[in-house]
Amino acid sequence: QVQLEESGGGLVQAGGSLRLSCAASGSIYTINGIGWYRQAPGKQRELVATVNSGGAITYADSVKGRFTISRIVALNPVYLQMNNLQPEDTAVYYCNSKGYSSLDLRPFDTWGQGTQVTVSS
Repeated sequence: QVQLEESGGGLVQAGGSLRLSCAASGSIYTINGIGWYRQAPGKQRELVATVNSGGAITYADSVKGRFTISRIVALNPVYLQMNNLQPEDTAVYYCNSKGYSSLDLRPFDTWGQGTQVTVSS
């Protein structure tokens, strides 16, 4: 079993900043990719930023230049620095990790419980 623990959400005024963190734990052999997605009310979940084991980073066009995804060791933990937040960034942010389990070397695709980010105008 692999678990993801997210933290760092909250309420901020437009133009402000927040940093989200995501830490994976459990039976992890390797993490191939980890990242952040978000879901606003009435909308589909969308990619925000991801990073893979090769260091390739993908950002949604809407957050380029404002958000930065980073990690310290391997891909765990991973951080999302969000600057110049706007009301349209309001959503529940979910961490997602893909890799292989140390128990049976089967792939896993795990989601965190989500953390609320609210940006007031």
